[in-house]
Amino acid sequence: MLLSFRHALESGRLDRLAMALSGLCVAHCFATAMLLGLLASAGGIFESPIFHEVGLGLAILLGAVALGHGAVVHGFMMPAAVGALGLGVMTGALTMDHGLQESVYTLIGVGILALGHDLNHRAGR
Repeated sequence: MLLSFRHALESGRLDRLAMALSGLCVAHCFATAMLLGLLASAGGIFESPIFHEVGLGLAILLGAVALGHGAVVHGFMMPAAVGALGLGVMTGALTMDHGLQESVYTLIGVGILALGHDLNHRAGR
């Protein structure tokens, strides 16, 4: 188990997983906006604060592990700093009322975080 986790870190798989999860977050935000527009009653499930808090918690955990490991291995802090900025923007979005502004800030944060993971993955090559 530990060996496969270490291999995932060293091969960049964890960064690719984190980028995939960022893409899922974008899809979630887009799908939520579309569903709310089409089916207002379905919005209660997807707009639940716990859903967003758990998602942010997973993003922070994966970001800390993957970006932190990358910084240790390749010695570049820029990917971790970019990723941390993205996480900060996402965290700030959680403090906003649900609506367009929150969605825009969340998507900006997700994009910045995905960029950090991409930079981390490229630096590890």
